Amino acid sequence: MAGAIQLSHQVAPGIFAIPVPIPYPFKYVNCYLLHPNPGSSDGPVLVDCALDTTEARAGLEAALREHGLEFSDLEHLVITHHHPDHYGLAGLIEAQGPRVWMLDVELERGQVFWTEPERMNQIGQQLFRQHGVGEQYLADLGQEMAKTRSRVHPAQNPQTFRDGETLQLAGMPYRVVWTPGHADGHAMLLREDDGVLLAGDQILERISPNIGIWAYSYANPLKHYFESLEKTAALGASRALPGHYRPILDIAGRVAELRAHHLERLEFLAVLIGHQPQTCWQLSLSLFPGDLNLAQRRFAWSETLAHLEYLVAEGKVKRLEENGIVHYSR
Repeated sequence: MAGAIQLSHQVAPGIFAIPVPIPYPFKYVNCYLLHPNPGSSDGPVLVDCALDTTEARAGLEAALREHGLEFSDLEHLVITHHHPDHYGLAGLIEAQGPRVWMLDVELERGQVFWTEPERMNQIGQQLFRQHGVGEQYLADLGQEMAKTRSRVHPAQNPQTFRDGETLQLAGMPYRVVWTPGHADGHAMLLREDDGVLLAGDQILERISPNIGIWAYSYANPLKHYFESLEKTAALGASRALPGHYRPILDIAGRVAELRAHHLERLEFLAVLIGHQPQTCWQLSLSLFPGDLNLAQRRFAWSETLAHLEYLVAEGKVKRLEENGIVHYSR
């Protein structure tokens, strides 16, 4: 139809980006439709699936209809990581026939956040309190997390793949690349025939992905992220198709920028700490000043904690605990 808005666009041979609206500052998450070549016996594959809001579900369904598809026509749904904007609709899509796949590490360490909500809420609140978060904020946070959980439908029978494994998706081989940091089980998919990299949130064009500590995550995710950045640059991929914003052509250059960003933040945080013990919450207000909303403030706290624990592991900062509350000092 002349003048119709195109809901998906081709970003690499056989790969279509579907920007799906989400209620977060990113505004959109990129889901990717992998189309098999004509005559292939393989079916179409969706990589990531947004979360369950009226706008997101309608947007994703409308984009698939552009290709004459419904959820039931998909052969597989591949998840790069368990965060709600990439995973929320997985269970609903799975119920219509496609198999849902994720990295084995993410099934063990990420999926549990959605399948054991009471335990995750309990240990999460304990971690927040331990690092100086006040009770009023915790009450507001509990309401926010309940809203988020209502938008996420975890897969009931997810299948797993392993780091380094080659998957046949839509008639093409993709190598699995495990890149912990943003999530413990974050996975990228490299199409080695032409170097196209489905990058998830490992590298983003305009901002750094959140590298934070949560109650169920690795103790030093920033260390993992630095290692994952090196791994990403070493792939020699031709272009990265990220979970948000536009494709990245200069992957090595963007990796260098992200590494420099975190090194600069570590240096600034070390200055902020000084010799007077402070909690992670106090330091996060200085490291990320300004009027942040509830979700943004939570991410600022988790990222501050990841940087603090990196400095502790490097022997540059002391971690002190008194009456159940953790403080940091030079």
